[in-house]
Amino acid sequence: MARLVAAFGSSHSTMLFSAAENWQALFDHVDCKAPIHDFEGAARSYDEILKATPPSAAENIAKPIVARRHQETMQAMDRLQADLQAARLDVLIIIGDDQREIFKDNCRPAIAVYYGETIRNAAAPSAPTSDWYLQDQRRRLEEGSDRFYPCHVGLGTHIIEGLMARSFDITAIKALVGEQFEGHAYSFIHRRFMRDGAIPIVPVFLNTYYPPNQPSPQRCFELGVAIRELVASFPGDLRIGILASGGLSHFLVNEELDRKVIEALRRRDQAALTSLPVKLLYSGSSEIRNWIVVAAAASDLALDWISYVPAYRSRAMTGVGLGFAHWA
Repeated sequence: MARLVAAFGSSHSTMLFSAAENWQALFDHVDCKAPIHDFEGAARSYDEILKATPPSAAENIAKPIVARRHQETMQAMDRLQADLQAARLDVLIIIGDDQREIFKDNCRPAIAVYYGETIRNAAAPSAPTSDWYLQDQRRRLEEGSDRFYPCHVGLGTHIIEGLMARSFDITAIKALVGEQFEGHAYSFIHRRFMRDGAIPIVPVFLNTYYPPNQPSPQRCFELGVAIRELVASFPGDLRIGILASGGLSHFLVNEELDRKVIEALRRRDQAALTSLPVKLLYSGSSEIRNWIVVAAAASDLALDWISYVPAYRSRAMTGVGLGFAHWA
């Protein structure tokens, strides 16, 4: 029978393709347009957040500190890549979210599973740009031409059917059409962690970002439990992994929230994960939902290591709580 042998978590921010010099240059010109929510979950403008930022916070963006955090982040990603390769996986289930790359506002499922033979990642725009942020963003796309990455039809189909039998209403996706492509939650994993060969994947899409149909933390945990059971019931001697793509808090770094999530992961604290305040899971912080799914699926595995970097990147203390983890 198939076995879930490893689980992983990784942020997928553009910062992860950026040089230390770009981190130190700060992202104010980007984050002034970002959807920011404060520590109470209320939407705020960049200027409002900046005016409320105490002068003492400036030490978080001092160049030596930023450089050290960049180095810690690169080391964590290298470690995760090594663990992913060492797991010798036959299939990797990726729990991610779509940000208008496939699904638009006219139709957006709460949960979708892809079961096609391959999935397309788009080629990066060929037009040159002098904006380093756009250059770094494009590194999640392909160089020169589109690429079609392998997927696992059998496991994808099995997960869809099994989830439907467990009272999950699933959108089943067999192919992408037109300009649709896999989206950055998945292309980042391909481009950063599968450089030496693509592992067949099963993409699972959660609508973490957009009201009104975001799955609750409780439902995310239930989804992870169901996926664990379905992996165990899949015929064939397959080594299967699962990975949470995205998170942790952003675009306002919320260290208190991030550390609460990390501590819950370490303690395998289902109650803490399922009771996370929904009002704090908006904007980029909504991707913590993906980690809840993986934590539930990985409940029979041990948390090997977890790395956390509060990556402040602007004068307003916006940025990303960068998280990386491995269960085995």
